[in-house]
Amino acid sequence: MSDDKELSKMSGPEKAAAFMLAIGDDYGKPIWEMLSEEEVRELSVAMSNLGQVSAQTVETLFSGFSGEVTGVGSLNGSFDTTERLLAKILPGDRVSTIMEEIRGPAGRTMWDKLGNVNEMVLASYLKNEYPQTVAVVLNKIKPEHAARVLSVLPEDFSMEVVMRMLRMEAVQKDIIDKVEQTLRIEFMNNLARTSRRDSHETIAEIFNFLDRNSETRFLTALEDRNRESAERIRALMFTFEDLAKLDPGGVQTLLRNVDKGKLALALKGASDTLRDLFFSNMSERAAKILREDMEAMGPVRLRDVDEAQMTMVNKAKDLAEEGEIMLTDSKGEDELIY
Repeated sequence: MSDDKELSKMSGPEKAAAFMLAIGDDYGKPIWEMLSEEEVRELSVAMSNLGQVSAQTVETLFSGFSGEVTGVGSLNGSFDTTERLLAKILPGDRVSTIMEEIRGPAGRTMWDKLGNVNEMVLASYLKNEYPQTVAVVLNKIKPEHAARVLSVLPEDFSMEVVMRMLRMEAVQKDIIDKVEQTLRIEFMNNLARTSRRDSHETIAEIFNFLDRNSETRFLTALEDRNRESAERIRALMFTFEDLAKLDPGGVQTLLRNVDKGKLALALKGASDTLRDLFFSNMSERAAKILREDMEAMGPVRLRDVDEAQMTMVNKAKDLAEEGEIMLTDSKGEDELIY
């Protein structure tokens, strides 16, 4: 792509972002200091998502500043480069606030960002707020998103919110600003921090979907190269055997939501402890039928057992996400949120 074509595809904020990256912190500091909070935030978002910009495009874009730009070379806008640049120009707490918001849900305004937050996550936070605050929030976000949030709030609480919305008149700007500030400090920043994922967690989640042979092969190879990482990933992985940490209510909920054929196949490869856990949470007749089904299967392929066990693990994760059951990690110390 020619530099003219590349430049024509760049939006105004992207061109401004390339400009600020090109001139660096020495020349850019006076400009950054004159920008409003919202302008700094919008420019930082554009800078973080800029990606690679060729040196030729930079020169074309800033022909009036060719003396300063020709030595810059190509640019690569990313979270890291943006954070490093801002750290040289702005106070640390301001940089942290801006970068946390960038890493959070997309959207120019706070209300746009809230529109991209899962309704379960948003409702979980709002149910601890005053009904009047929740009424203001639901009044500001899109109706379809507000409906989804309202439907998962506790029934009595949601009706109180509806009543507050019915009685709501024009909300003063300072009240909206205060609610927005609270959401930014207490919710969005925390959400952005918790959404940062350790690379070990990502790999553990991927490895969860491997069949048993592939999982063993990868972990064994990783142990040879980096034993510490391999052990950390192994500890983070949620496996079929971790279902043994479910409480009786969780086991019974899972049993109601899994195919009995898959259950029988999965338990063929389970430990005696896990088998006993499932049998003990069934009626005597249901447990007897399941044992007979397992015996009637005869020898089964390991691949089929792995597939059935993964189906049950995924169903357990779905139920945990819906709040029906609680899962714990391999160490049994912390709740896993999926």
